[in-house]
Amino acid sequence: QMHIVESGGGLVQPGGSLRLSCAAPGFTLGAYYAIAWFRQAPGKEREGVSCLSSTDGSTYYADSVKGRFTISRDNAKKTVYLQMNSLKPEDTAVYYCASHITGLGLYGSSCPTRPFVLNEYDYWGQGTQVTVSS
Repeated sequence: QMHIVESGGGLVQPGGSLRLSCAAPGFTLGAYYAIAWFRQAPGKEREGVSCLSSTDGSTYYADSVKGRFTISRDNAKKTVYLQMNSLKPEDTAVYYCASHITGLGLYGSSCPTRPFVLNEYDYWGQGTQVTVSS
């Protein structure tokens, strides 16, 4: 059973930056799994933000965050990151990390064909709150 933990959320002013981290003790997320970030604002549905394939490092971004957010991995630290720059109030949400594996993941896992469909992912973290406000 994979236990995903997100961290790095907080309160930031518009235009500021935050870096979220996603880790799972005992698992090297960036090596065998595709990892995605989702977010859910109050009263809204959970939406996909970004996905990182472990096969070739391909990345996917929602249009709303392209050019501002960057997903990356540090396999030595067994951690996947979401660097968020130029934050806007509309980025306020709980951010979740989720994992997807293809087969046994021996050769890595690509992001699902539909990278922002929730049920394509097997494990989810509890989320970390990001609030963008002055």
